[in-house]
Amino acid sequence: MRILDPHIHCYSRVTDDYEAMFLAGIRAVVEPSFWLGQPRTTVGTFRDYFSSILEFERSRAADFGITHRCTIGLNPKEANDERLADEVLEMLPEFASRHGVVAIGELGYDSITPAEERAYVRQIELAMKLQLPIMVHTPHRDKHRGTIRSMDVLRELGVPPTQVVIDHSTEETTAEVLERGYWAGHTVYPQTKLTAERFVNLWLDHGVERMLINSSADWGKADPLSVPKTTALLERRGAHPDEIQRLVWDNPVAFFGAARLYLPAAGETPDPTPASVTHSRIRDEHRADSPRL
Repeated sequence: MRILDPHIHCYSRVTDDYEAMFLAGIRAVVEPSFWLGQPRTTVGTFRDYFSSILEFERSRAADFGITHRCTIGLNPKEANDERLADEVLEMLPEFASRHGVVAIGELGYDSITPAEERAYVRQIELAMKLQLPIMVHTPHRDKHRGTIRSMDVLRELGVPPTQVVIDHSTEETTAEVLERGYWAGHTVYPQTKLTAERFVNLWLDHGVERMLINSSADWGKADPLSVPKTTALLERRGAHPDEIQRLVWDNPVAFFGAARLYLPAAGETPDPTPASVTHSRIRDEHRADSPRL
């Protein structure tokens, strides 16, 4: 079974995780832009970070047989620093139009502030201009209100629901997300968001139509193997293999778009420049530039 994890923060994972992910069946990932855990103080740190998930992280994943794509956006938590937010928003079109970017995100609400909404609207408008899907982050606190407001704004701006995933959905929001025609993304965490058992209950209620599942594995207590572990539980609970394959591969490919993901055919390498070649080139160039003793 092939697995595409549509929301994982590989920037915060070690190479052993990539190896374990490949052994568990993960063949592709999408890495959304996110908050790095502490406030950033200069716009240049965003530039370096966007470059990292577009370039180095793609090659690092390829070293372990995994195709890496990303989304570009200003995380809602960081939208509240309006001085930096304006500069980042001006920078986004430069990165969002590059090869390897499969959506704008993750964007939306954290504390549901006017500054977050202003950044949210600007990025939705960018996504519509570039004809890219949108990945919406729903808040950890006051999730229902934030989710409803996220969808209301999208409707007001005329965004087709099928072009948007409302992520970090839970029992509190999934039914309304699906009723409005959006994709419902579900994050399986060891302690917060959803457990695998809770997602299986959602599957029993809603099936797999416009349903996505991800690990969102980041700096905290998270599991980059939560998607394959959840598929195993689904199988034990009676899900048909074809239904599971649709959930963990066909659905994310349909949402992001096969042409946009540009996944390699069977037998092809995930990326033309694997990380080992990049590393070797860097080392060789460093040695060539070093003075001889």
